[in-house]
Amino acid sequence: MATVKGYIEKIKFRNEENGYTVLSVSGADDGEEYILVGTFSYVAEGELVEAEGRMTQHPVYGEQLAVERYEIKAPEDTVSMERYLASGAIRGIGAALAARIVKKFKADTFRIMEEEPERLAEVKGISERMAMSIAGQVEEKKDMRQAMMFLQGYGISVNLAVRIYQEYGPAMYSILKTNPYRLADDIPGVGFKMADEIASRIGINTDSDFRIKSGILYTLLQAAASGHTYLPEEELASQASQLLLVDPDQIGKHLMDMQMDKRLIIREDEEKCRQVYASQYYYLELNVARMLHDLNIRGSEPEDRIRQRLLAIQSAERIELDELQIRAVIEAVNSGLLILTGGPGTGKTTTINTIIRYFEQGDMEILLAAPTGRAAKRMTEATGYEARTIHRLLELSGAPENGEKQGSLPMRFERNEENPLDADVIIIDEVSMVDIHLMHALLRAVNVGTRLILVGDVDQLPSVGPGNVLRDVIESGRFPVVRLARIFRQAAQSDIIVNAHRINAGEPITLGKPSRDFLFVRREDPNAIINAMITLVREKLPAYVKAAVSEIQIMTPMRKGALGAVRLNAIFQEYLNPPAPDKPEKEAGDAVFRLGDKVMQIKNNYQIEWTAYNSYGVPVDKGTGVFNGDMGIIREINLFAELLTVEFDEGKRVEYSFHQLEELELAYAITIHKAQGSEYPAVVIPLWSGPRMLMTRNLLYTAVTRARACVCLVGVSGVFQQMVENAMEQKRYSGLRGRIEEIMDADVRMPGRSG
Repeated sequence: MATVKGYIEKIKFRNEENGYTVLSVSGADDGEEYILVGTFSYVAEGELVEAEGRMTQHPVYGEQLAVERYEIKAPEDTVSMERYLASGAIRGIGAALAARIVKKFKADTFRIMEEEPERLAEVKGISERMAMSIAGQVEEKKDMRQAMMFLQGYGISVNLAVRIYQEYGPAMYSILKTNPYRLADDIPGVGFKMADEIASRIGINTDSDFRIKSGILYTLLQAAASGHTYLPEEELASQASQLLLVDPDQIGKHLMDMQMDKRLIIREDEEKCRQVYASQYYYLELNVARMLHDLNIRGSEPEDRIRQRLLAIQSAERIELDELQIRAVIEAVNSGLLILTGGPGTGKTTTINTIIRYFEQGDMEILLAAPTGRAAKRMTEATGYEARTIHRLLELSGAPENGEKQGSLPMRFERNEENPLDADVIIIDEVSMVDIHLMHALLRAVNVGTRLILVGDVDQLPSVGPGNVLRDVIESGRFPVVRLARIFRQAAQSDIIVNAHRINAGEPITLGKPSRDFLFVRREDPNAIINAMITLVREKLPAYVKAAVSEIQIMTPMRKGALGAVRLNAIFQEYLNPPAPDKPEKEAGDAVFRLGDKVMQIKNNYQIEWTAYNSYGVPVDKGTGVFNGDMGIIREINLFAELLTVEFDEGKRVEYSFHQLEELELAYAITIHKAQGSEYPAVVIPLWSGPRMLMTRNLLYTAVTRARACVCLVGVSGVFQQMVENAMEQKRYSGLRGRIEEIMDADVRMPGRSG
């Protein structure tokens, strides 16, 4: 063990989330420079620190003290007092003023500041007002440091501790002792679990009203993370009582109070089942329903005139539309809102292209977008029109400002009702992926009178985020919907498309028969399945589909297990990107990231910056935001700067600090849920037994439809048949359909309103 005592010269690095800090310290006795690394609750340059730890040798930075214990000392002599005050730690005091203060009060300087601050005005250049400001800062730093130490005792990170202190000030202590659950309501980043842990240490009873109410809200927000916008009352009571370890009756008696406080909304469905919403989700659904209703304006263009113009377009484009596709164009012309749905090969792209050509002839402004970068890129390739992600279309400007509380929308857009999109027609593809948050943000930016066309396959998996928007809108029966069903002749030559429709219909499929694009490799145990997959991905498929190895995607139903994404990633990393002297790597958590690895972003980061480069390495665009499901390649690992660079689609490069690597995971194999909206030249799907609730028909359907040129199934044929027969879908509680019906019914009862 070694001890260093000295003045903090410079804070070289600080992670505000966990307090990890690198300090440059000037020794109090010898003036030598020391580098200290460790977790510091709250420190400022100029302070006197005494730290104890072990001397270590960093390969780049040299000798460092890895701090295990430390203490901030009050300056002990006039030299150290002057040094501290001159460091800038106290606003308004520079070197000259610091010298005058210490010359006046000598060793009594800090006692004067704390006990007789008005006397500071005796120093030339300090007014009474400034004297009180200096005293306040000294006291605040003392209080802040005490608060940091207090909160860190409860496992709270430095950044959160600062926000807690800034929110409540000295009242923090009484709030923590009476109702620590307020933290979960007032401060983003403090959830119920953290508040509950603090409460248990403080001694709050498990049946506390504050605790139960906070636990109810937490249960609803956890349900939202699983895709639900509400929970039935019985299910809420069951889940919350298990979380809180209290009787379910304890839950029910608080619901009315929470409804009166406007924290909950309770509605009854047609079967008189009580639906319990966290207020934010009820109003999201209600506002989406209202905005959809307002867009639903009927036009009066004669149908025969539309058909005549369509004949000219078909002749010029050398295409032939069936009656449903023609109906879709007619509805697009005469509807403020149109939903176009259908499976693969049913002509959605041709229909979209025809709609675009029709509106082009009228010199209309047309905007195209999709939920993900890959889906937008596919849309651009299919239409010849630039398509953007919905986030870029709405001009994402980052996360909410600090003043916004938990429950605010998780992102901010420049485009909204005050700054709407400038367009006559907006076409959104892959709408099955759009959750209630994103749909709400989109509709806010669409003017009444703009045509909105929503396109998607309603039989795909629903959005990762809360809600079931596309299905609810279609099933409400209140808006124009065209469902394309015919598989066109060219598409019918693809076994991928034909079998996808058979899977969706629950029809039997014979595996193993000759096919150019739907292959089955029989293997009977996990290791044999993995060996076959390695051969396919590394040797067979790239040449077969004329694609790079990195473009072949393994998709699995599960995250964990013998054939789960976690294990497959570790194995395929070793086979496809083995370690080498010229490949730097960084261990983070359970994963090792290596130069050249294929990775995926696993959480939305609305503030991270990216720069897009062209093929010559010249920057051509900048922006913010990387989203759950975005995939890229690690292009650089800088161990000295502790930065890792990932290149995503369209040449977008993002720098991650090593402390941000929990946002990434290897992506040689991904879960099928994560593949929504993407398309790959070839996909490889392991077939092995798993939980029935995961091994479902629509999961298999979604996986198969991600392949452009080849699907390769590897494993047990019986598992495939079981998935086709398992029509069970994970129940998703969403009430948008009910909100649409309420608003439409109210409109019928109030004649004269628009729509």
